[in-house]
Amino acid sequence: MRLPTLFVSHGSPMCALRTSPAAEPWAALARGLPRPRAVLVASAHWETELPMVGTAARPETLHDFGGFPPALDRIRYPAPGAPEQAARTLDLLAAAGLPASANGCRGLDHGTWVPLLHMLPEADVPVFQVSIQTSLGAAHHLRLGAALAPLAGEGVWIIGSGSMTHNLHEWGRFVQDHGLEPGAGEAPAYVREFGDAIETALRRADLEFLASYRERAPHAQRAHPSDEHFLPLLVAYAAAGSHPQVERIELGVDGGAIAMDAFVFRPL
Repeated sequence: MRLPTLFVSHGSPMCALRTSPAAEPWAALARGLPRPRAVLVASAHWETELPMVGTAARPETLHDFGGFPPALDRIRYPAPGAPEQAARTLDLLAAAGLPASANGCRGLDHGTWVPLLHMLPEADVPVFQVSIQTSLGAAHHLRLGAALAPLAGEGVWIIGSGSMTHNLHEWGRFVQDHGLEPGAGEAPAYVREFGDAIETALRRADLEFLASYRERAPHAQRAHPSDEHFLPLLVAYAAAGSHPQVERIELGVDGGAIAMDAFVFRPL
C-alpha cells in the first residue's frame, strides 16, 4: 500500500507550542494515517544548490531562528535518523538523473520538528530530510518529488514543509501590532485567491500551471516574495504519483499573511 504524501504549512516556531491552533489539527492528521517506518521531510529551511539528503543516525534539533521566547530554544525532538532510507533516497535521485550528495552532519530544522512535535510526539519514528534547490525553480521540484515516489510504497511518509503563503514583511507588521502568539489573523483577499488557484491546479493535475505558478497564479509575487516556502508543496504533490486525490485542510492564517493550509495527497 502506498502511503499518502503530505504538505504542511509549518508557520512560525511559535507553532511548536501546545497552544498553537495548528497543534491538534496536525495531531489529528497524523492519527488518521498509517504509522510510517520513517519520515522524509523536504523543508523550506534547507536550501542547497544541488540535492542533498540527511544521513545522520542521530540528527540534532536545530534552532534555526532568532527573536523568539527562550523556551523554544530548550525544545528537543530526539527522533533517530534513517540512514537506510536515506541511502535508498540517494539511489532513487541518481536513477532519475538528479544525483544528490549525503550530509551526515546536519540536524532537523524547525520546518521539520515543529509539526512533528504534534504529529509524532514520541519522536520514535526515524526522520531524515532532503534539501530544496530554490535557484532551480518549480519544475525541478516536481521532478524531485516524482523521483521520491517509490518511498511512499515502502512505508515512508513524504512531507513537504513550507507555507501556503509566506510574506514575512506583512507578517512582521502584524506581529508588531498583535504580538507573537500564533493565531488566525484577518487575512487579506489575496491569500484566499492564491490558495484557491493553487488548489484548483492541484486537483486538475495541471503541472504546467504549477511549474509556472509565479507567472500564472494570482498574487503569486505577494504570496511568495521568494520561492522556498512554496516548493515543498510541489515535492509532496509529485511524490504521490500522477493525478492523486487532493484533500485541503484549512488552518487559518498566522499573522495575517502566513496561510497555514495542509494538504493530503492520496495516490490513486
